[in-house]
Amino acid sequence: MVAMGQMKAQPVITQWGIRKSIIATGYNTRVDECRAAAATMLRMLGRPAETPLLGNVTLEEYDSLKERLEVELDPVLLRRSRHFFEESRRVHEGREAWAAGDLSRFGALMSSSGMSSIVNYECGCDPLIQLREILLNSPRGGVLGARFSGAGFRGCCVALVLADEAFNVAEHVKREYSKIQPELSREAPVLILDTGDGARVL
Repeated sequence: MVAMGQMKAQPVITQWGIRKSIIATGYNTRVDECRAAAATMLRMLGRPAETPLLGNVTLEEYDSLKERLEVELDPVLLRRSRHFFEESRRVHEGREAWAAGDLSRFGALMSSSGMSSIVNYECGCDPLIQLREILLNSPRGGVLGARFSGAGFRGCCVALVLADEAFNVAEHVKREYSKIQPELSREAPVLILDTGDGARVL
């Protein structure tokens, strides 16, 4: 459990019910797309010989190129790069929100990350997207935020949930998911977790 001020929250993990190889999906093309986007940006920045990795472009440089990228970069590559840099920004903002004890803000950033995974990185699958929507539509505002985790085409959904609502959220997910995915839901556990202090020797 995470306790910050008067707010207490727990992570909830929802599985979608099947193991699917990511080789046959578009997941492995994302690396190539990100490299192509990086190569274009580095040319724009006057560093064409640099290794084409988005990590070699700073957030500040990306921001300075935004208007040009909207015009000159292939729309698919634009979305991939947008996900990379905005996700990097969310990591920094999420760290600040966590340090400040602002779980509501942290949850909102999780949800923004999840939406970007769908729209900009175009990963996930219908059952995963459905699970995320079910989580975010949980009654009484119990879910602070939700996003994908693990390999983008066969991973799980992770949510930050108000501790007092964790059981209700889990039951809501089981009930609603079984309505739209009756077969998959049989092998789709919902796990309410506690947090630890990180890796350590026991």
